[in-house]
Order: sequence, then structure tokens, then C-alpha cells
Amino acid sequence: MAAAAFFYLFAGICIASAFMVIAGRNPVTSVLFLILAFFNAAGLFVLIGAEFLAMMLVVVYVGAVAVLFLFVVMMIDVDFAELKAGFLQYLPVGALVAIVFLIELVMVVGTLFADPASLQVAAGAAADAPAAGLTNTEAIGHVLYTQYLFAFQAAAFVLLVAMVGAIVLTLRHKPGVKRQDIAVQVARSHKDVVELKKVPSRQGV
Repeated sequence: MAAAAFFYLFAGICIASAFMVIAGRNPVTSVLFLILAFFNAAGLFVLIGAEFLAMMLVVVYVGAVAVLFLFVVMMIDVDFAELKAGFLQYLPVGALVAIVFLIELVMVVGTLFADPASLQVAAGAAADAPAAGLTNTEAIGHVLYTQYLFAFQAAAFVLLVAMVGAIVLTLRHKPGVKRQDIAVQVARSHKDVVELKKVPSRQGV
């Protein structure tokens, strides 16, 4: 009964926090509700015995991603009135993406219900490592770097491309701003930047 009570508590708060993330008018409060949703999702992971995933969710998402979102939202000057002004312009594209995403979710859930054996196959593949006496962390590493190594590398490549794309899109060369040239700095010699002068006593330079 205690496990069920904690499950409904964490799940209820997580769903309510997720709703407030998209329903909040202030972006700062939305990020705070996102952090609360992450904490409750970590609690759900603990209930099913996946303490490593719970720890990673708190350390990576709450400690890095969500806090980064919070600082970015608080520091940059975003004109939300201007963003809302173009909402109707991008509404058809957003609705199309939402419909495609909904169809994909329905297909995934329908496949699981139509073929329950697929869940057993996936669970059996993940349970091979713990059956050998490994901990959850060792089992995740075993499955991730053996059976799903290609998918793991592909995900890392996608994140790398996204990072490079974000840098390229946000990098702006403003005129009149002195920029750092690493090659010039490395090639500098003391003869070029230091000049020794012999100054007579009691006289200025």
C-alpha cells in the first residue's frame, strides 16, 4: 500500500507540474514547475528500482539543464509580446507537427497492446545482465554498450550536430569589436611586445 500511495503521489504531482509547465504565463515559473516534474519522475524511478536513472535525472536534468534554462530565461531580455504576436502565423505548422506526433504515439501504444510479447522480449533482453549478478548501473552499461551501441553513438552524433548548429546560428560577428586570434597570440614573441628603455636617473620616460 505504501508503494502504491507514493506512486500515485509522485505521478499526480508530475502530471500537474507538466501541465503547469505549458500553461504557465511566466517562463520562470514554468522552469520551476519543470524542475518539480523532474524530481517526481526521479521518485518514480526509485519506486521501480532504477536508482541510477533517478540519480542521473536529478544530477543532469535538474542540476544542469533546468538550472541553465532558468538562468537563460532570467538573464536574456525576451519580448514575449512579440513572440505571441506571431503565434497565429506558425499555428498551421505547429498543428501539423502535433498531429504527426500524436499519430506516432498512437502507433507505438497500439503496437504494444497488439503485441504484448514485444514487451516481454525487451524486458528479457534487459534482464539478462542483472541475472548474472550485476547491479542496475552495471546492467545499464552492459546493455547500452553492447546491444544498443549503434543507437547510442547515433544519439551522440545527433546531439553533436545540434550543438554545432546552435553555435553557428547564434554566432554573430559585430563590426568594431576586437576579437581574439589564437594563432596570433601563440606566435607572439617577447621582442614584439616588450621594449626595454634605459631611463636616466631623476628623469621621466
